[in-house]
Amino acid sequence: MKLPPRVRIVDVGPRDGLQNEKQPVSAEIKIGLVHRLQDAGLTEIEVTSFVSPKWVPQMADNAEVMHGIRRKAGVRYSVLTPNMKGLEAALAAPRAEWPDEIVVFGAASEAFSQKNINCSIAESIERFAPVVAAAREQGIAVRGAMSCTVGCPYEGEIAPERVGMLARLMKDIGVQRVDVADTIGVGTPRKVRAAMEATLAHFEVDRVSGHFHDTYGQALVNTLASLELGVWNFQSSSAGLGGCPYAKGATGNVATEDVVYMLQGMGIETGIDLDRLIDAGVYISEALGREPNSRASKAIRNKRLG
Repeated sequence: MKLPPRVRIVDVGPRDGLQNEKQPVSAEIKIGLVHRLQDAGLTEIEVTSFVSPKWVPQMADNAEVMHGIRRKAGVRYSVLTPNMKGLEAALAAPRAEWPDEIVVFGAASEAFSQKNINCSIAESIERFAPVVAAAREQGIAVRGAMSCTVGCPYEGEIAPERVGMLARLMKDIGVQRVDVADTIGVGTPRKVRAAMEATLAHFEVDRVSGHFHDTYGQALVNTLASLELGVWNFQSSSAGLGGCPYAKGATGNVATEDVVYMLQGMGIETGIDLDRLIDAGVYISEALGREPNSRASKAIRNKRLG
């Protein structure tokens, strides 16, 4: 079976990884993390989100962070904008500080959609349509995050047909690429493969990515199952930061360090310097007062100590 020769990783640590941290993380620390990630070779970084600070206080410094990052040629900086107000806030800055891509998010589960954004799946798509159109008019790329594609904390298992329906709805409103997200980390390879295949019926393989949580330790095997379908775009989080506030017990995103270690061991090119990536994870973990949630990081750091 021929696997993709290279993989592109979007590190979502600065946004998805930090958004639910209870302790405040300064804009300076967030900017420092973005800089360390791009210096490690990441070419796509999810930086922040333009949402109400009432709901996500950790992201209240979004404009400050976008203003403070030192942009590197060849790096795509994305932000979450769940509604028109969020997009307008993201575009209120000088053009040089605009994101290269915005992210809208929908769920393959009706119950999760209601709990997460207080509307049905169909209503969420209606809400996103003008946001997508306005972003694309300004030359900004649009990615759609599809959550709960294999399991939901309220509905249980999600049928692949639901995932295909959501992918089709997103494509219809002009979303250019989508993430197949196992939001609560319950997926196993066969289920993930079915969700991916349902998505690939609507988007070409270059425009589909995997976003796996490691709640049950399945994220890497789910990554492999996706690679076997030709998928070569993935999202992960430095130091395994992040989780899901709507999913009790859901641990973080798969650690970027662990994904990169696996891919390098398979001879798949990432363009990422694993040592520098590990250092970036240590940097943010020290700021949070804990150890990185990455096995590869721990093992390599132990080796460094001799």
